[in-house]
Amino acid sequence: MESHVWEGTVWEGTEPAQNQQQPSSGGGSASAVVDDRPDVANNLMAEPSQDIQQSNGDSPLYKFLYPDKELLPDDKEMSIFDHLEELRQRAFISVLAVGAAILGCFAFSKDLIILLEGPVSSQGVRFLQLSPGEFFFTTLKVSGYCGLLLGSPVILYEIIAFVIPGLTRNERRFLGPIVLGSSVLFYAGIAFSYTVLAPAALTFFVNYAEGAVESLWSIDQYFEFILILLFSTGLSFQVPVIQLLLGQVGLVSSDQMLSIWRYVVVGAVVAAAVLTPSTDPLTQMLLAGPLLGLYLGGAWMVKLIGR
Repeated sequence: MESHVWEGTVWEGTEPAQNQQQPSSGGGSASAVVDDRPDVANNLMAEPSQDIQQSNGDSPLYKFLYPDKELLPDDKEMSIFDHLEELRQRAFISVLAVGAAILGCFAFSKDLIILLEGPVSSQGVRFLQLSPGEFFFTTLKVSGYCGLLLGSPVILYEIIAFVIPGLTRNERRFLGPIVLGSSVLFYAGIAFSYTVLAPAALTFFVNYAEGAVESLWSIDQYFEFILILLFSTGLSFQVPVIQLLLGQVGLVSSDQMLSIWRYVVVGAVVAAAVLTPSTDPLTQMLLAGPLLGLYLGGAWMVKLIGR
């Protein structure tokens, strides 16, 4: 048996003429080398993918989605069915907590209604029940909103307990201040709306109608107005939390946030017009001012943490 060598490759066989056939063109020669040398082909295919992976690895978003193994906590692994079972249990606990809070609020619904009438009680406004059962359904609505507000800490705890096993050690240390700041800002927004926005908007409406019509308001429409105003203001106060999350992930830097302040001013006015159920400019300006201040404060906080 004879052995023949061609371009560093050895063939063994009895027919040299067939084994020593030369390709007719340069393209065929390159393809033949790649076909006969699988290690070369693997290197050619691996190099671009390694370059892409290396370029992606430099991205903060890539590091956030695919952290290093050294950063992962030593928690036990769970199957998809275990995760679904845990999700079902935590959702059940959240529903029970909110349901109990709603029942407790319904027991004191009249006291809650008197409390929510406070922003306009000194303006001489009278509330009417315009249809049978309107006050009863209003108490259900108020109890539902207040029960959800009181049960939200339990919901937030169950969500955190469910997602925390999948977070890295650095993300776990960052989660505490984010959750605490989000809760404080939400309740601060509700307090700001109850003490500043709602009295200003309702006083504007009462004074505007003074001398022309008597202020006899539907109890259901009043509480729809006041509850939407309270909760929309609380949600709008989450702007710094969103900024910190975007800065931590690396999607937006503090310099980019501060460079678009002109657009933020316009956006704050538009957001205030959308979030407030009233159409008076006073309420919109009273909400747009804190939104702009919260945005600038969030941008400076992102700058302080080095993002």
